[in-house]
Amino acid sequence: MKNVFLPSIGDDPRPLYSIVAWPSEALDTWMTRQQERLNVRGFGLPHLNLRAPFQTPLESEELVSAMREALRGQDSFPVRVKGWKRLPNVIFLECELDDTLRRLHERVLSVGPSSQAPFDGSLYRPHLTLALGVLPWASDELWQKVETLVPPAHEFTVNALSLTKEERGEVQELHTFPLTP
Repeated sequence: MKNVFLPSIGDDPRPLYSIVAWPSEALDTWMTRQQERLNVRGFGLPHLNLRAPFQTPLESEELVSAMREALRGQDSFPVRVKGWKRLPNVIFLECELDDTLRRLHERVLSVGPSSQAPFDGSLYRPHLTLALGVLPWASDELWQKVETLVPPAHEFTVNALSLTKEERGEVQELHTFPLTP
């Protein structure tokens, strides 16, 4: 099925879905502690989006089934952490976009019909968000504190992917897809 652009309107009742990988426990704990220490947040727990949050007219059961098919045969894979990056309003730990992640991104992007964000496709950059919504006046000071931080791990293995659903500010995990070891 081909992706189509489904515009999102402020009062659109459709939930936002994501397919995510969770970092290792050590990296998750470290990121969460850094967020607390710096008084910043990402969206939810530290996670790596395999595609930007999207909307779809598919029912949850249909989406789980389509995602299961797209992920069939996917092996566990390592994710390498490259280092800190900064964009307007966001600071994140960039991960390497290797062939495995690129192909996996393309596979989950093919599930639809669904909306597609500008940062999907050729602009996709896997990352773990440290700070989201950073105000311009605080950006330089925060960056000075972050750029010297050294994560406790420079690689983690993804053994499962999760389909999540965000509705009215609450994120629920809908389904876990174990990967072949």
